[in-house]
Amino acid sequence: MDSIWTQTAELPQFTPLDRDLRTDVLVIGGGIAGVLCAYKLAQTGVDYALVEADRIGSGITKDTTAKITSQHGLVYNKLIREFGIETARLYLQANQEALDQFCKLCRETGCDFEEKDAFVYSRNDRRKIEKEITALEQLGFSASFETELPLPFSIAGAVCFPQQAQFHPLKFLGAIARSLRIFEHTKVLELMPGRALTTGGTVSAKKIIIATHFPILNKHGGYFIKLYQQRSYVLALEGAPDVGGMYIDEQKGGLSFRNHRGFLLLGGGSHRTGKPGGWQGLETFAQHNYPQARIAARWATQDCMSLDSVPYIGQYAKSTPDLYVATGFNKWGMTSSMAAATLLTDLVLGRESKYTRVFQPSRSILRPQMAANGLESVVGLLTPTVPRCPHMGCALKYNAAEHSWDCSCHGSRFREDGALIDNPATDDKKRM
Repeated sequence: MDSIWTQTAELPQFTPLDRDLRTDVLVIGGGIAGVLCAYKLAQTGVDYALVEADRIGSGITKDTTAKITSQHGLVYNKLIREFGIETARLYLQANQEALDQFCKLCRETGCDFEEKDAFVYSRNDRRKIEKEITALEQLGFSASFETELPLPFSIAGAVCFPQQAQFHPLKFLGAIARSLRIFEHTKVLELMPGRALTTGGTVSAKKIIIATHFPILNKHGGYFIKLYQQRSYVLALEGAPDVGGMYIDEQKGGLSFRNHRGFLLLGGGSHRTGKPGGWQGLETFAQHNYPQARIAARWATQDCMSLDSVPYIGQYAKSTPDLYVATGFNKWGMTSSMAAATLLTDLVLGRESKYTRVFQPSRSILRPQMAANGLESVVGLLTPTVPRCPHMGCALKYNAAEHSWDCSCHGSRFREDGALIDNPATDDKKRM
């Protein structure tokens, strides 16, 4: 189930940490968010180090569909309604700046970068699209309303974001990581104020950034209630048409489309981790609409979802002034990672940023999704089955499509032999 990114990229290798280390800033996590943080810190001359438990890019980064866009579904009408025009404008601006930074870096690194328009469509609700267009007009962004797309079904309408982009995420990651101070196969075992105990030694740091997809520290920040995880699926179809842009359904279970070097990447099937799902729906759609196409690759990905559609980027908790986090990217990990790296670099350097309040992790958690997360956790804790997740003790459910044991409470996943696949758990599942 390797993605086409894994099949077509060679990443640089880094040695494990084998001694105690002192540094100004420690970055934990070698996905695109963590590596971008390290890259930006290096650019500013800060003394830093990055530790990764496995290999860089070995987590969610290798499974993305790699769309670089500030078009994050029908989010802007929602942001204006819930947070006001200024916050929505800053969110858009942060992501447009992230897009611009990617464009500059990608042209320097050679990573299959292509400028493409991005579309979010509705198959049956024109009014939703019209409201989003109106919201974007309020924000001064030039989006267009479309009524026809080169997709194998009719639509009620679509919002077009012009001049967005797509790329090869692992080629990009490898290019910017080569000269960075990275230690692979270095797992953090314990975090203390100003220190991280790892498998290779103790790292002492003035500031620590946790960029591990789902935060690994439970006793601060309440991320176990502020986040949940969704799985979704991708097929790489060979012999399917070039759709010319990047497309996503506004519905949670809808389909996404983009091309890459002769492949059509067909995505969809989103569901909460630990619930039933798989590639069957995508396969059926492909067989019906692209009967001449061949499935060249298939993979699944996992996304951290925040309570209010805005990532958590900034101070980990009010009680941890020198600890920072980047998480809850809500399926938009590319621009969110770049925005996070920019903001966190400013914060650790003591510089003010107008984006701090937009992404503040300690903002209100009084959202409907919090109740849903809490209920799922209660059900998981009270379900009288084994095996249990070592993260917080919830019942694990067998995922027949991917041959894994998954936790619906917080999204940890384990192989059949108990080996950890996805966090927030940090240990393997005990054999029963």
